[in-house]
Amino acid sequence: MKKVVTIQPITRLEGHGKISIFLDETGNVKDAYYQVVEFRGFERFCIGRPVEEMPIITPRICGVCPWAHHMASAKAVDAVYGAELPKTAKKIREMAYNIFYIHDHSAVFYALSAPDFVVGPDAPRAERNILGLIGKIGLETGKKVINARMVATKLLEKLAGRAIIPTCAVPGGVSKPLTEDDRKEIEEGAKKLVDFSQFTLKIFEDVVLKNQKYLDLIMGDVYKHETYYMGLVDEKGLVNYYDGKVRVVDPKGRIYTEFHPKDYLNHIGEHVETWTYLKFPYLKSLGWKGIVDGETSGVYRVGPLGRLNVADGFATPLAQEAYEKFKEILGKPAHATLGYHWARVIEILNAAERVLELSKDPDITGKDFRVPLTNTPSEGVGIVEAPRGTLIHHYKTDQNGILTDVNLIVATTHNNAGICMSVKKASQQLIRGGNVNDGLLNMIEMAFRAYDPCLACGTHALPGQMPLDVCIYDANGRLVVEIKRP
Repeated sequence: MKKVVTIQPITRLEGHGKISIFLDETGNVKDAYYQVVEFRGFERFCIGRPVEEMPIITPRICGVCPWAHHMASAKAVDAVYGAELPKTAKKIREMAYNIFYIHDHSAVFYALSAPDFVVGPDAPRAERNILGLIGKIGLETGKKVINARMVATKLLEKLAGRAIIPTCAVPGGVSKPLTEDDRKEIEEGAKKLVDFSQFTLKIFEDVVLKNQKYLDLIMGDVYKHETYYMGLVDEKGLVNYYDGKVRVVDPKGRIYTEFHPKDYLNHIGEHVETWTYLKFPYLKSLGWKGIVDGETSGVYRVGPLGRLNVADGFATPLAQEAYEKFKEILGKPAHATLGYHWARVIEILNAAERVLELSKDPDITGKDFRVPLTNTPSEGVGIVEAPRGTLIHHYKTDQNGILTDVNLIVATTHNNAGICMSVKKASQQLIRGGNVNDGLLNMIEMAFRAYDPCLACGTHALPGQMPLDVCIYDANGRLVVEIKRP
């Protein structure tokens, strides 16, 4: 018998996704698929356009993470022209990007992630949202979140004219210098953001880490996968969101390889499956072994958890202190998928500290903020750490700077195999004997929600509505439960 259950409101996911769960004769999960049903097409219609337009075009892939595409694109264009940026331009870009991190990560934590822990994974679905969260932690906390995001928004507007589709980075540098008044305003805002970040970390520690039930959930086997990890590190091996080498560690935490962004094709391959539009990147040296974890698999993961696993620590003191506690509890490397949430909160603090540091840097108000593009354009790669993980932009042009080839590999694409594994394992461990209820289904959603997937970015589609379909089939292939979020 077909049973249709409609869940309102929309779940906390960006993009069009579908989960199909197949049960065996005993009502246990035989298989589960996380399918991305959006069409992939952004790269194609960029071909034939002037390459210098890309930092303005690509942020329109997604309104959630426009700054990540803006910065990766600008770096790729710099590389196409062989431009070496002045130190003032680099520091302004990095400062703006760290402000964006706070803006993005705080939205993800409070609106998308925290309801599962503060309100509860099996709370009524109508309460598992930002309003339910505010109802639990208080209106004053809600005001602090709104005020902090307002501060970040105003600082981004100060640096880029607008916060959503930025115009900060231009080929060869940045669009404008900072005045002393600008610098002072950013410094004052950064102080507020550091305070807010510490407040957010305390909420996580008080609500999640001091709750043994939640700690057991994080450290248990339901959401655990032993994979490789990838992320950018600076010259000291520390977390850096804007620049650095790409480091990969194995499931034991040992450095497997490091490479410059321009060499990414020597290390990363892309596998395709017929049932999803999202590709499956893998480590070429290990090959594609399927959607499995372990030391012989080429599957790797990126994002906040990946960055903390590949790096030797943070360059800012408060984030480093929090990182040491993270390692003490979850280990190094941490394979707990729900640890993404904790890592994300630590990164908010790190980004705020870094903005404050840069706001006091004498170079930040320098007048040398852009270099002319004098070389003949050809090919370039730009890599940054998007909030969701490693983001790659690769452009090829003719001698006139007209694009002939574009390749983008975004964080959600890197994490596709990990998300699929997480959904399948959570389904198999949570659904037994055909027992399916809303609380269990939400806990299955928590498996992908930890990654904060951005499917418009992953498929390079224009953003639209955000439905999620979950279909559960019995051993005879009949649809038993269908959950639709139109």
